[in-house]
Amino acid sequence: MKTPPQSIAFQGIPGAYSEIACRKMFPAYTPLPTASFEDLFDAVRKEKACYAMTPIDNSIAGRVADIHHLLPHSGLFIVGEYFLRVEHQLLAPKHATLETIKEVYSHVHALGQCRKHVRALHLKPVVYADTAKAAADVALRNDPSVAAIASELAGKLYGLKILKRNVEDAEHNTTRFVVLAREPIDPGPKGKIITSFLFTTKSVPAALYKAIGGFATGGINITKLESYLTGSHFEIAQFFMDVEGHPSERGMKLALEELEFFSKEIKTLGVYRASPFRYGTHTN
Repeated sequence: MKTPPQSIAFQGIPGAYSEIACRKMFPAYTPLPTASFEDLFDAVRKEKACYAMTPIDNSIAGRVADIHHLLPHSGLFIVGEYFLRVEHQLLAPKHATLETIKEVYSHVHALGQCRKHVRALHLKPVVYADTAKAAADVALRNDPSVAAIASELAGKLYGLKILKRNVEDAEHNTTRFVVLAREPIDPGPKGKIITSFLFTTKSVPAALYKAIGGFATGGINITKLESYLTGSHFEIAQFFMDVEGHPSERGMKLALEELEFFSKEIKTLGVYRASPFRYGTHTN
């Protein structure tokens, strides 16, 4: 098997927040932009990159829906996580001012996260596929009536100036990214460990209550639990779950055995070290 280049793939174009997460967590690696999430996974599967960095949750917008549906079928494993404080900048051509701009381009979530500033400036929001592409198009148009909401990195890359800094409405606006690889890792049980997995409950009353009861009994913290209906009859729910703990620990073993008894299927997505961000010992 060939050795892939020392790069980390992300979805989007240069200047995306995903690229910033790549640069912060893997400063020695070359960020590799990809057009779609499918291309992102392909880059790792086809050994064009060692890792993939993808957003999975945002503290304001919630889950990144496409990832939750695509990740289980990607053939990749979660090997790490990174929390990025999202700082949105209002970017515009050099000759624009706050008085000249009339429209603002950005991703739908970014526009929503900056709703108060957009309304206060009486700007017409225009939805784009991603923030960096919005910045690139604003630079290309070079129209003083058009601005973008994107990262400071995007502004530097596309020659835009910052009309107003940190226009996000909430100071806690943070995105959780996961790092994906072709092979799973085992960090061992020492330290803070996250185990991520999918499971599908049997279609019986109180199936979820029974399935996850072992985690309560074992004192295991569930940090994420989300459900998705599967199939055409909307009868069976699939769940994405993150818990604190390593599968080899006694409490986890017992909890997973109970989960397996009440589930039709369980699929482990990854076992990896928790980011210090979770415990307030480090800010990204």
